[in-house]
Amino acid sequence: MSYSRILKWISGIFELVLAVPIVGGAIVLGTGYSALGFMLILHAVTLILSLRNQEAIYGSVWGVLTSLLAWIPFVGWALHLVAAILLMISGSKKTKRYHYPPNQL
Repeated sequence: MSYSRILKWISGIFELVLAVPIVGGAIVLGTGYSALGFMLILHAVTLILSLRNQEAIYGSVWGVLTSLLAWIPFVGWALHLVAAILLMISGSKKTKRYHYPPNQL
């Protein structure tokens, strides 16, 4: 399992925790919104690793979007939930690597 897939699962679990209405809101408010900054960095790292490994990036892109917009009440809850689902789906998929014949490089 690649590091990007592991990070997708970890960030998906974190997003799922933040999607719990009272718990997630308490975490975000209790950390002074720095939890969203941490998640933004985690999603950015996961996105870069996914690009390097030629893996799906939709979960990480949605996670970055979520980190930027999750400060909006109720919208943040929905974004966290969708991000968690997308990250876990993309984390469960096997890596499709493209192998080019030597004469086509």
